[in-house]
Amino acid sequence: MCLSVRNSMKYLPAFFFALLLCMACANPSPEEMAAIAAKGYYTHLVNGEYEAFLEGKEGADSLPDDYREQLLMSYRQFMAQQNQAHHGILDIRVSNAITDTALHYTNVFLVLCFGDSVNEEIVVPMVEQSGSWRMK
Repeated sequence: MCLSVRNSMKYLPAFFFALLLCMACANPSPEEMAAIAAKGYYTHLVNGEYEAFLEGKEGADSLPDDYREQLLMSYRQFMAQQNQAHHGILDIRVSNAITDTALHYTNVFLVLCFGDSVNEEIVVPMVEQSGSWRMK
């Protein structure tokens, strides 16, 4: 009997690995979805895709044209400033995401990794609109 239990025990790590793998394939949580969206929007910003970044803002579809252009210009200026001051943003990492159920938004904490080795954590409030996540 001990021999059969011992033989079964050698498969236990494989069983736990398979179980962990199945759990990882489950649907992502709202926090994970908000974090993916926030990182994606900031990746657009870093890549100079300012329109795509702006489209990630809540209410961007109803902005007046002149205000839209001012926002796009401010994004360009911000990135130029970061390139000059910190040698650009080299990486964006998700640090955490916390949902405020009372206010119905999720705070996503992103770490901006600059070219001069400085890291800065920012908070990006995210709201879900019609199944997609937008920056507040």
